[in-house]
Amino acid sequence: MMQTEKLKLVEEWDKVFPKSEDVNHQKVTFVNRYGITLAGDLYTPKNAAGNLPAIAVCGPFGAVKEQSSGLYAQEMAKRGFIAMAFDPSFTGESGGQPRNVASPDINTEDFSAAVDFLSLQDGVDPEGIGVIGICGWGGLALNAAAMDTRIKATVASTMYDMSRISANGYFDTVKEDERYEMRKALNAQRLADYQNGTYQRAGGVVDPLPPDAPFFVKDYYDYYKTNRGYHKRSLNSNDGWNTTSSLSFMNMPLLCYSHEIRTAVLVIHGEKAHSRYFSEDAFRKLKGDNKELMIIPDAVHTDLYDQTEIIPFAKMETFFRVNLK
Repeated sequence: MMQTEKLKLVEEWDKVFPKSEDVNHQKVTFVNRYGITLAGDLYTPKNAAGNLPAIAVCGPFGAVKEQSSGLYAQEMAKRGFIAMAFDPSFTGESGGQPRNVASPDINTEDFSAAVDFLSLQDGVDPEGIGVIGICGWGGLALNAAAMDTRIKATVASTMYDMSRISANGYFDTVKEDERYEMRKALNAQRLADYQNGTYQRAGGVVDPLPPDAPFFVKDYYDYYKTNRGYHKRSLNSNDGWNTTSSLSFMNMPLLCYSHEIRTAVLVIHGEKAHSRYFSEDAFRKLKGDNKELMIIPDAVHTDLYDQTEIIPFAKMETFFRVNLK
């Protein structure tokens, strides 16, 4: 067993959603193949018997497990799965230095490390493990499924392709010359960070909210900056990622091999979400008759973060029951 670093974990309930009395909850740690210790919340159905299918959950990009991913995990545990929401490397309660940095490689690896952990837990069927990626972790979940053949089913909910948006901006409006200038600025910032011995933060969701903010920025504000979803460890709720995190995403397209995913995939997105095109384009690349795109009528991007009457949990339950057996 790999050695894990000692993490300081908050044991009391500090989620932005209420605790269910239908499941057991415990804090856990596990290590990825880069030696980074990750923190997770493990949700188990009460009175569980036999080996159950398991699901690893992560996202949104810049969130923590006390937000959407924990809600998803707890809900799937209520439906009979063992589910774990985890903080990605360098964020939340997970380890890794420097803090507040993202990586297309390491964050994909985080999903596989979660599969490692779940595969060895008592009561888990190691042949029945799936993943759920929310927002930016939807694209990372697809990347993990393309790499990790142990992942038998994948849900990408309200997904972003973080490499695409980092390189091309929203709606692919950034062209090559602009991208070059972005690279110049980011490389100048990395030198400044090195000289200063600190990392500039990009800023989380804008606050105060300007009157002319796009509707989706208002949606993010309503989740991350209000009692609905604010959490003190969430990057989006506070000072955001390190500015230079986007450099590697600009240069490493996440979905290069997504067309080679042979296992089942369910892609879910809101009809009125600004980000809908990410899911639709990602779905077009997928092959085989075990892939499905589900569009939720009238839903915007953040509705699929926490609106339990809109998030299709019943559909996800059926999807995982069929494909994790």
